[in-house]
Amino acid sequence: MTKAVQFAILILFSLSFFLFGWLSHMAYEPSKPLKPTLLSQIKASGTINVVLLNSPSTYYIGPDGPQGFEYDLLHSYAQHLDVDLNITMANTVKEAIELSKNPNIHITSASLAKTQERVGKFNFGPSYFEVQEQVICHRGMIGSGKFPKDVDSLAGLHLMVGEDTSYSDTIKTFQADGYDINATFTSEYSTEELLEKVANHEIDCTIADSNIYSLNLRYFTEILFAFTISGREQLAWVLAPDSKELESDMYAWLNNFYQTGAMAQLKDHYYSYVMHFDYYNTKMFYKRLQSRLPKYKEMFIDAGERYDIPWKLLAAVSYQESYWNPKAKSFTGVRGMMMLTLSTAKILGIKNRLDPKQSIIGGTRHLNQMMKFVPEEVVGENRLKFALAAYNVGMGHIHDARELAVRLGLDENVWSDLKKVLPLLAQKRYYQTLKHGYARGSEPVKYVESIYNYKVILDNYFDENNNPKSGGD
Repeated sequence: MTKAVQFAILILFSLSFFLFGWLSHMAYEPSKPLKPTLLSQIKASGTINVVLLNSPSTYYIGPDGPQGFEYDLLHSYAQHLDVDLNITMANTVKEAIELSKNPNIHITSASLAKTQERVGKFNFGPSYFEVQEQVICHRGMIGSGKFPKDVDSLAGLHLMVGEDTSYSDTIKTFQADGYDINATFTSEYSTEELLEKVANHEIDCTIADSNIYSLNLRYFTEILFAFTISGREQLAWVLAPDSKELESDMYAWLNNFYQTGAMAQLKDHYYSYVMHFDYYNTKMFYKRLQSRLPKYKEMFIDAGERYDIPWKLLAAVSYQESYWNPKAKSFTGVRGMMMLTLSTAKILGIKNRLDPKQSIIGGTRHLNQMMKFVPEEVVGENRLKFALAAYNVGMGHIHDARELAVRLGLDENVWSDLKKVLPLLAQKRYYQTLKHGYARGSEPVKYVESIYNYKVILDNYFDENNNPKSGGD
């Protein structure tokens, strides 16, 4: 090969190398940084923005601060993420849905049913509660023969439901199928306000999810379940668009929340009393709340402040014991507002069990002592419920129930598990193996549930300054 050819090849190779480098340079574009996911943005900001419906089933400000089933659930999730909960409050479902369109909102929580129509419109997260839509009517309609038993019998009745809710969708579906339903759709009133209208018989009926009806039954005693108008539906949160990582994390967290028993405790806290609802007893409670409690309210407040126990809980205990009757007496000899035994009164230094002030102080001291005897592993609200159960059945049986819970693979330190075990103390195959033997274990369960039911009614009746709220049923 001649030098000329070699030179030509070298030049050609050099030009090719240069051309390849130039073209590569021209084609190169620096890669753009990936946009942070919504979950990583939330963690980086330290805040999760949520819309919460202002209602008893979702979120409200109680005597001890923010509460509500969905609030507590979201608060637990925020703790899991180690971020703060930034709440935007909505007053109706329609308003909550509008607020969910704000690009800064991450989660909308408004007891929203995951209906087929909504699934096409919203980005739902995991389901956390199962409900059914129920027709709720005024109790007094039973005597008139107009109380409805099915969709056909709604003809001629005045029904009102929230606009742009799953309830309005249900009614419109039945109307399209030819059913005669006189329904008004409103954006002015929440479901809870409509239930109050039913209680006052301003309207005949409304529709509410089963959990919302259950929570409001103790506030509006004149409302009554008529019939179920839907199949089972799942409640779920609406998530912001493009939140796949947030949704996956939420599914994993919620699964763990169930597995650890935290969900059972939360449902127990808000819904357990429903099993023990009694119309007549609740109606009488409201009457005595106005006629009897004012005479003794300051005594409960003083005792509560002295022993750091909520006064409304003390009032609830006293009502459960004596209906706020200072001269109450049982066939076993316990007496007074807090129904103290003679031996307990002597130990506590109470000279006159029929004196309401002495009885309230004595009962409060006794409950305070019970709390001290509760094992230190029992914490939070569980501790107070254990003490109340011991007030009713004795601490020895509480220790037995805890031992039995361990044998059965349950958590001996949480009330939602202990109340499953206590009734077993009446069964020979269990109590004969325990130190303190037989007990009517179902009684302390009903006792605690009733007291908490009364306390919730008192919390709702009195505002944060301990003044009666306006309204009622």
